[in-house]
Amino acid sequence: MTILSKIGLAAVLLGIGWLCTDATYQVQSKPSSASETTDEKLLNDYNVYALEIPEHMDFAGEKVPLENPDIRERMDRELLVNTYWQSNALLIFKRAHKYFPIIEPLLKKYGVPDDFKYLAIAESALENNSSPAGAAGFWHFMKATGKEYGLEINEYVDERYNLELSTKVAADYLKDSKERFGNWTLAAAAYNAGNAGINRQLERQNVSDYYDVLLNSETSRYVFRILAFKEILSNPKKYGFNFREKDLYAHIPTRKVKVDTAVTDFTKFAEQFGINYKILKIHNPWLRDSFLKNSSGKEYFIEIPEKGYYTKP
Repeated sequence: MTILSKIGLAAVLLGIGWLCTDATYQVQSKPSSASETTDEKLLNDYNVYALEIPEHMDFAGEKVPLENPDIRERMDRELLVNTYWQSNALLIFKRAHKYFPIIEPLLKKYGVPDDFKYLAIAESALENNSSPAGAAGFWHFMKATGKEYGLEINEYVDERYNLELSTKVAADYLKDSKERFGNWTLAAAAYNAGNAGINRQLERQNVSDYYDVLLNSETSRYVFRILAFKEILSNPKKYGFNFREKDLYAHIPTRKVKVDTAVTDFTKFAEQFGINYKILKIHNPWLRDSFLKNSSGKEYFIEIPEKGYYTKP
């Protein structure tokens, strides 16, 4: 591993320390020792290091066969990509502090291992967004799958964007996949490629394990991306991430207001609770329009932030 000589003007490019004089660059070797580990290096030294693969990793209690060179290389790739995409990783740390306390008890309640919270990162980076293919919400459900599992999806309401409801549906889907394939690792892979797609490749290749089956590039990387997020978020200092509690995003407490009639104007509705339309939509992204048709009298629960968390200028 090399570093540029610390002479002259220092300029940080892409997180790497490039130190230069007029037009001369001197390269020197960095001493190494057999006992050196990633978390023993000086932090914030703007150098890129090869990462030490953990000796043991598991997903939902299922061992990752890191003794296999193919598996080690795939794990190494995802650790490198996600460690050195620093801005993205820092944003994920910040969002995880806000949303994991919501997701974790829901996964436990619905009988899914805690490690699946990292799947939500792999899907959406913990944002209520949508993919080019049309998958939406934290858990990136396609419209057809969401409806199949009971979510309401139309021009006024899209419950894929409701974190509590979509987490339950994600748990149900994953449990169905686990029952079909017999383990959580294949259930995670099936979340990306679909149950039929995974089953077809297992039968074609006469294997029964995620780590033995040859899949398309995206799905072959998918579980390793989840594992990389688990490893990095569990050991921030080891991978060079430094932040304070106050740097992280905080969950804003809310209360639920039941609505069983039509709402003609969400701007006026929000004002009744001392907030504006924007804040109402931030906390209820599943409301897709500025009004709600509700001729059936269905019960909806709209989240209203507790007082004192948003102040007017």
